[in-house]
Amino acid sequence: MFTTAATHNKTQSEQVRCLYTVIETELSQAQIQLNITRKRVKNINFRLKPYQLSVSAPYFVSDVDIINALSKRLDWVVNHHTELLKRHQQKQQLGGHHSNTSSKNGLSPIKLWGETQNRVMSEAERLHWYRHELQSAMPELFQKWQPVVGKVANETRIKKMSTRWGSCNTKAKRIWLSVYLPAFPLPCTEYVIVHELCHLHQANHSPAFWHEVKRSMPDYKRWHDMLAGKSGIVD
Repeated sequence: MFTTAATHNKTQSEQVRCLYTVIETELSQAQIQLNITRKRVKNINFRLKPYQLSVSAPYFVSDVDIINALSKRLDWVVNHHTELLKRHQQKQQLGGHHSNTSSKNGLSPIKLWGETQNRVMSEAERLHWYRHELQSAMPELFQKWQPVVGKVANETRIKKMSTRWGSCNTKAKRIWLSVYLPAFPLPCTEYVIVHELCHLHQANHSPAFWHEVKRSMPDYKRWHDMLAGKSGIVD
């Protein structure tokens, strides 16, 4: 049996698409966003940061070659990303997003919506204040972003979460936000709200999910990266 060149090319194209889907799925499951750009470089370069893999490729390299190169490095990327996050968690334990430099009397300078405040509080006082500020801001923020995303949460709550910035129960349409969010600029909280609302469209972190996030909040990556650099995970 003979196959024509057109049939062979079609089969190869389908195989490449399937391979790319597998790569994106595995990266999404590892909470790694893939960005591929063409640049004036000589080789295919990989740069891995928390929750992000950037690939730069020469203009003359084909899509097939890029995908094959990605496939060969996929296991390394996922495994190395796990180690990368562990190092971030260690930094968090030494002084992460929910612990500022403490004084001897147990009080710490604090930030509210990214701005340093001229006051100090104990951890318990700070959490109480953050909870109050976040609770006050949430109704307006959800009213702002629910029409943009096209989904409505049945219930919103605040929780003390040290490794996640938010979570979503898609069946109950219940969204939780971390009590530590008020330490960061307000758009970070808005991004987490958008992220969790988008889970009501897509329950996973598939390419379709990230498409919804970008459609709703085009500059989401700035705030995503700010939180990712602080060891938080948006679930």
